[in-house]
Amino acid sequence: MQEIRISEANAGQRLNKFLGKYLDDAPQSFLYRMLRKKNIKWNNKKAAGNEILNTGDTIQVYMTDETIAKFRKDKMIPVFDAKRQEDALHNPDNRQSVTVCKDISPVREWEALKGIEIIYEDKDILILNKPAGLLSQKAEAGDYSLNEQIVDYYGTKPWADSLFTPSVCNRLDRNTSGIILAGMSLKGSRTLSHMLKERTLDKYYLTIVSGNIASPSTIKGFLVKKASHNQVLIYKSIEDAGKNKEERPAYIETMYEPLAHGEFRDMEFTLLKVKLITGKTHQIRAHLQAVGHPVIGDGKYGLKSVNALLKREFGLRYQLLHASEITFPCQEELSGTLSGRKFYADLPEKFCEIKNAIF
Repeated sequence: MQEIRISEANAGQRLNKFLGKYLDDAPQSFLYRMLRKKNIKWNNKKAAGNEILNTGDTIQVYMTDETIAKFRKDKMIPVFDAKRQEDALHNPDNRQSVTVCKDISPVREWEALKGIEIIYEDKDILILNKPAGLLSQKAEAGDYSLNEQIVDYYGTKPWADSLFTPSVCNRLDRNTSGIILAGMSLKGSRTLSHMLKERTLDKYYLTIVSGNIASPSTIKGFLVKKASHNQVLIYKSIEDAGKNKEERPAYIETMYEPLAHGEFRDMEFTLLKVKLITGKTHQIRAHLQAVGHPVIGDGKYGLKSVNALLKREFGLRYQLLHASEITFPCQEELSGTLSGRKFYADLPEKFCEIKNAIF
């Protein structure tokens, strides 16, 4: 028999959803049969499966280790760690107990996010400064993206729960740097996802574009993905966008404010602060290109002549687009350290070098 104490990371979800993660290779029919037969109990009582789990609840699983392993995709036998359970019950800061698995190689904390700045961290939310060139989430099976690094980092924590997997909540293109948000508990993931969906998080980017932009503006349009080339097309009207049959058009809105103007080798440039009102694939890069001011260094949407110059002069091989600032709304569900707070991500060295040369 295994007994699992529900941690904060897994609180707030239905019992059947949790069991689907714990026995992730078992059909739902099997799980409900085990509940009916009382082979799985909730707080030592018969359960229907729709119960909402709270921190400290217990689940009793009356199966052998071999049977449990049979119904898990990784085929590892979960082993309840009583020592960490005891520590969690007596330490208010670590009040999350875990079910751990045998034969998992530990990753040391400093190795998991090596070279990546942690801007903010609590038990629910992690804010990082992603470097350019790193995938936010894997594109192919063999990729080791920032998301996998966050999972490894979470595993170094004494309160880590093997039945919860942290995840990136906002994605940045591989060669876009800056603020990444990750949910480190179910509560954190749900809170971030809700704020991103409802657009209550204010997200700002810094970029350098070709040309001279004289005044602030809000630009609107419709974005259509070109799946065959991993690019997007921008249209001014829904009628024009509707003529493209590849994908359904998505409304986009982008605000920008010029911060500085400069010249380099007889070419004009503008340092922009951009606010995303909507957040779609390649939105900033494609939208600015559509109004005649592409991001410098951008191989998909930029000017070849400008990119060639900057590559030759500075070794620039990717777009200068940086998620620099984020402001959290004032909300009760956020901790006191997050509600209404702003966070900033320092500019990468290459961005600073080019910025100082132009402006």
